[in-house]
Amino acid sequence: MKGRDNDAKKSNETSAAIARIKSYITLHIQETITASDLAKAAGYSQYHMARIFKEETGLSPFEYLRHKRLTAAAHALREGKQKVLDIALDFVFDSHEGFTRAFANGFGISPKKYASHPLPEGWLIPRRYLDRSKTNTEVDNMNETAVIFTQIIECPARKLILKRSTKADDYFSYCEEVGGGKSDDSAVWDVLSEIKEALYEPVGLWLPRNMRPEGTGIYAHGVEVSANYAGEIPNGFDVIDLEPCKLLVFQGEPYSDAEFDKAIGICLERISKFNPEVYGYKYAPELAPKMQLKPWGWRGYIEMQSIVSK
Repeated sequence: MKGRDNDAKKSNETSAAIARIKSYITLHIQETITASDLAKAAGYSQYHMARIFKEETGLSPFEYLRHKRLTAAAHALREGKQKVLDIALDFVFDSHEGFTRAFANGFGISPKKYASHPLPEGWLIPRRYLDRSKTNTEVDNMNETAVIFTQIIECPARKLILKRSTKADDYFSYCEEVGGGKSDDSAVWDVLSEIKEALYEPVGLWLPRNMRPEGTGIYAHGVEVSANYAGEIPNGFDVIDLEPCKLLVFQGEPYSDAEFDKAIGICLERISKFNPEVYGYKYAPELAPKMQLKPWGWRGYIEMQSIVSK
């Protein structure tokens, strides 16, 4: 009994320390915050503070801080009363470029373009992507350290600009076929990233049978644009009209570069075993390709599949 009491006391102390850390971040979100500041708020050493916070939330203290700042910046952008640079500086980003890069990596859209949207549309839902709490979210515990978050979102009618392959069935065979780009992505990715009218960031695609002409591969890279897009289509690229649909979004936990293969392998395994029929849905691959966002360790692996009600 005494052991249980001690465990409960320790758990309560940890929860209180984490609450103090979160409160400190909220109160000082527009100020410079150091590991020493957070450790003092928690009442622990820097090492112990970081360890318990990661164990409890799945994020390091500074990943949590970055998410909170980006979320607050997104709210400020929606109000449309400040310049992007002013918001970047308000939330302690060193430069316009650094803020834009962090925002785009997290949300798949530039701050300027995000500010021009009166309301979130499609899977442009930054607040949800950054909110890693379990509230209103189906959570599938994989093991003690791996969690998959799921959510269902509505997508409007839109177009998909893509570059097909002849026989590729995954990212690596696709890159071998189309060639490498300026960074670690394909040459096609570079072209897609230059389409200013794109709704979101480029994605990897697994095309269903009804969207795959004879003699073309399963895998491709593409980007979504509005249904009334009338801009230029890059040479050698195709366009597919996509109907309105629901997408089931899977998002894994953040991971370090050293754990890339393991983290994504776990996510893919769990996704393959997920049964949407338990929740009244079934997969509908004929409505949209399976899509994969570029894996970024801090936001976790993200994959989307179309579904319909049973």
